[in-house]
Amino acid sequence: MHYKKIEDIFKELQTGKEGLAEEEAEKRLQKHGYNEIKEAKKISPIRIFLSQFNSIVIYILIAALAISVFLGETIDAIVIGAIVIANAIIGFVQEYNAEKSIEALKKLASLKAAVIRDGKEKEIDSKLLVPGDIIKLQTGDKIPADARVIELVILETQEAALTGESLPVKKDLKVLPEKTQLADRLNMVFSGTIITHGKGKAVVTNTGMQSEIGKIAELIEEAETEPTPLQKQMNKLGRWLGVLTIVVAIIVFFSGILKGGSMHEFFLVAVSLAVAAIPEGLPAVVTVGLAIGVKQMIKRNALIRKLPSVETLGETTVICTDKTGTLTKNEMTVKKIYANGKVIEVTGSGYDTKGDFVFNKKKINPNELGLLLQIGALNNDASLYNGSVVGDPTEAALIVSAAKAGMAKEAWHEKYPRKDEILFTSERKIMTTIHNVDGKDVSYVKGAPEIVLGLCTSIYEKGRIKKLTAARKKEILMINEEFANSALRVLGFAYGHFTDKSKAEKNLTFVGLQGMIDPPREEVKEAIRKCSDAGIRVIMITGDNAITAKAIADAIGIKGKVMTGNELEKMDSHDLSKYVDAVSIFARVDPEHKDKIVVALKKKGHIVAMTGDGVNDAPALKKSDIGIAMGIAGTDVAKEASHMILTDDNFASIVNAIEEGRGTYNNIRKYFAYLISGNIAEILIVFLAILFGWPVPITATQILLINLVTDGLPAVALSADPFEPNAMARKPRSQKDTVYKGLHAYLIYYPIAMTVAAISIFYYFNFIIGNYAQAQTATFLTIAAFELYQAFSCRSIIYPALKVGIFKNKWLILAVFGSFVFATASIFMPSFGRFLDMTPLPILGFIAIMLISSIGAIIIEAIKYFKTRNEKIGY
Repeated sequence: MHYKKIEDIFKELQTGKEGLAEEEAEKRLQKHGYNEIKEAKKISPIRIFLSQFNSIVIYILIAALAISVFLGETIDAIVIGAIVIANAIIGFVQEYNAEKSIEALKKLASLKAAVIRDGKEKEIDSKLLVPGDIIKLQTGDKIPADARVIELVILETQEAALTGESLPVKKDLKVLPEKTQLADRLNMVFSGTIITHGKGKAVVTNTGMQSEIGKIAELIEEAETEPTPLQKQMNKLGRWLGVLTIVVAIIVFFSGILKGGSMHEFFLVAVSLAVAAIPEGLPAVVTVGLAIGVKQMIKRNALIRKLPSVETLGETTVICTDKTGTLTKNEMTVKKIYANGKVIEVTGSGYDTKGDFVFNKKKINPNELGLLLQIGALNNDASLYNGSVVGDPTEAALIVSAAKAGMAKEAWHEKYPRKDEILFTSERKIMTTIHNVDGKDVSYVKGAPEIVLGLCTSIYEKGRIKKLTAARKKEILMINEEFANSALRVLGFAYGHFTDKSKAEKNLTFVGLQGMIDPPREEVKEAIRKCSDAGIRVIMITGDNAITAKAIADAIGIKGKVMTGNELEKMDSHDLSKYVDAVSIFARVDPEHKDKIVVALKKKGHIVAMTGDGVNDAPALKKSDIGIAMGIAGTDVAKEASHMILTDDNFASIVNAIEEGRGTYNNIRKYFAYLISGNIAEILIVFLAILFGWPVPITATQILLINLVTDGLPAVALSADPFEPNAMARKPRSQKDTVYKGLHAYLIYYPIAMTVAAISIFYYFNFIIGNYAQAQTATFLTIAAFELYQAFSCRSIIYPALKVGIFKNKWLILAVFGSFVFATASIFMPSFGRFLDMTPLPILGFIAIMLISSIGAIIIEAIKYFKTRNEKIGY
């Protein structure tokens, strides 16, 4: 509607300045529905709980549980069932507070709306508004629906939450081109945004789901949540294990029968192999590891909403971040002043009133800027209370700059009270206030520097008034241009004496310029440098103009090309993917553009994190691999659409979260290597024994005992292990990298060593000594001891254990000791061991097995040593 004349809109909507008749409004309500955001289907707690079972590995465990019940293996069935339920409970607790994006959007709607119907003004519930209604707009109102402005008096709105534009948007009545970007539709007001100044009337054009906020709600609803890389790998591993288990079990079952064995006996053997193939503890320890990561991140100001997002953070390659309020403080700040022929720097940031005035790197007495700062404080309608602004942020910046010089706005207003004013308009581009100064009328003027200069005939410098020459005007305009090219918003200031109000803006005396900007957060530059060191690219996406975006990017260390929303509009995500690796700044973008950017980056194989705090960020937050919302300044919409919330709104906390994510993923790799290597060896041991025609070397109960006690306890302890050294000095792992990449020592050499040792020991006890029960117990002890030694080797999968410190993880020491005591007790306490198929071993045999079982860890440590002997460790 921004591209149509008001009379044409009235005609199309069959309305007028008198508003709709009540009867007509009721008909339209039936047609268009309530002016509210439709609520998505809520996810029930039961559904969340059941979703925890949607995993291939869990399916296999449930099948093993069913078989154990069928065969009467009660202990096996109870243990497997307990693992499955525990895993589901942990995941459910973490994800219970699930998706509420649409519900949060509803909170943005106004409760009441001032509407004109039947020519009379009345107040109604905003949900009853319909297209064609005429609404009244006043300062402080939250706009109840999208509408075209038809009347205005200095009307300004704050649209940062919708468009990303940090400054209040001045509205006007001009008809605009059809393809005008959302942020530039100056003749429109939008549902959920706030009027910061002025008043007006508007005709409602879109309500409910047809409004801009409604469209965003649909984008959020349509955005599908993809499984994380780790989830994909775990499902792939589960499928691989499932197929391997079935194939090997079938081979063993039929080969046993063909050799004359009983069907029942070899069915039990096949089930034993299935139990050996499946790492029962893996889903639980992965979930526990991610949950520990969540707790650690909370301590570092990052709240994770979904468990798998922890590992996604660790492989992030690109962070797309909104500028306003995320990289910047969202607090306009005066940074430069031109007065007395000098360019003066102003220190400090945001609405903090502490700061100095600096010229040539030396502090100056702010009294020489007194008149300029006085005009800024008096020609001002904003208020500042305890760092909170009421009114225009630009005017708030002027109050702060005066306060830095010890000049309080309230004191000036009391001393020189305002008598009258001439309002700002977009055509005039200046605002004038008239004050009683020492019994005389004085006009204070601020506005666009070129307009203010055009009204001046003299200039105030160093306490004296001089003639303002054409050369000086040109010089001042060049200073103004320099300020503007540095992305500063510049205002000019002047004053005049008069006796007739009609001459209040004539023959003025020019005083100076104040240039302001929404400054970057102090910690952002260092955070971006750390991202760079960690191989992570930072992209700025903003609704602000290209000049402002580029200046902020340069200041904080973001380098790359600039692309605008208009350029984006002409591309689809496929076209954009050709350029997206070269562009680091996207300016003047709409919500749909952010969506397109995320899709283009993902097409290039990037793992994309998106930070934001506004309604406009929500769809891209949800579609990205890891959506990061701001906890303090963020809208409810952004928070509910996100995967993670920064509780301190600090961009630097993202780096901490990424470090935690990388560390957590590395710990998952540690216990993955620990668990899977043992399971591979168990399969090989049983499979080879059957192929050799030997009896089963280890029972199903013993296998389960190894997987749950001697494997499970140390694996959980490894999930709390200190992180790998140098985690933030490495590039992000590729999305194509598997969880087992680089684990050859654990997954090939170690299982072979364990298999050779276990098969040899079984052969010795069974065929040489002739004690089958002891042979099975000795095989159990060999596997268990191999695993306990390996637990210490898994303290680092990159560096030798001695280099990172064997005893730094007290939980691992306790877990290994506890597992060893349990295994030893089961062997040497017959009353306990008989329930677990154990038989006492000779003491010398026990000691020999414990010594032989260290071979696996020695092999791993030797490989790590030779690979990293020249590397230095740093934390």
